[in-house]
Amino acid sequence: MFVSSNLLKDLLPYYKRKLSQNYDQREIESIFFLVCFYLFNLSKIQVLNNEKRLTESELLSQRDMVERLQKNEPLQYVLGYTEFYGLKINVTPATLIPRPETEELVDYILKDIGSKNNLAILDIGTGSGCIAIALKKNSPTSNVSALDFSDETLKVAKHNAVLNGVEINSWNENILESDLKTISDLDVIVSNPPYIPNSDKSSMHKNVLEHEPHSALFVDDSNPLIFFQRIIELGVLKLKSGGKIYFEIHPPFSEEIIRILKNLMYNEVVVVKDLGGTNRFVIATK
Repeated sequence: MFVSSNLLKDLLPYYKRKLSQNYDQREIESIFFLVCFYLFNLSKIQVLNNEKRLTESELLSQRDMVERLQKNEPLQYVLGYTEFYGLKINVTPATLIPRPETEELVDYILKDIGSKNNLAILDIGTGSGCIAIALKKNSPTSNVSALDFSDETLKVAKHNAVLNGVEINSWNENILESDLKTISDLDVIVSNPPYIPNSDKSSMHKNVLEHEPHSALFVDDSNPLIFFQRIIELGVLKLKSGGKIYFEIHPPFSEEIIRILKNLMYNEVVVVKDLGGTNRFVIATK
């Protein structure tokens, strides 16, 4: 046996031994107790005070998980899901892992929506569907649509919608080639598009660079705002008067995105900082 016993709590030394080259001891403990919570619904105290024993199959599954973590695979992919805005969201290597900042973006939109009913909302580049699903869950009368260019990604988004008991309209479309002819006028467009220049790859953490989909992260240095430009143009065509566009952005591009919005006659263009104090979101009204 690769561990001293089949007690769940006795796996912690195994995690520490195997993952010491990847994480510091505190991070390893955090990962271990997260795994225990996600898989066995046990808190840290419950794990340490519990005599829960694992089956041989469960032990082998734990060994496989640790081996994947040794290869710098993100914990969310190893577990198969993450939490986003209080919801369980499945993630695969076809989808970007939702970030806490994106939860902040959803929160801003929901505060703006308030008690408004029957809004038409479009999430462009939906990925796992986390934004669209969180908006629909918290604004149930809204008609929420989501598009992405990848069939594989949309399968995950559709599964997540079912998992969380909401209906979203989702379809495959390349926003750079689309004019959104089939969609009615919108109250809200939201997007967290690819925005990291390829030249920044060298500064990215290995677990991101080697495992998360590059198509959801990176853009060519020669035209890093290509998605923002196109979505802003489509907003001119599809947003109702008074409708809003919400972006998560790459901080160095905030001023240029504002310029594009103002040139296309958007009003009330504002940059909003995330909880870390970084320019992270741009909000504008048509």
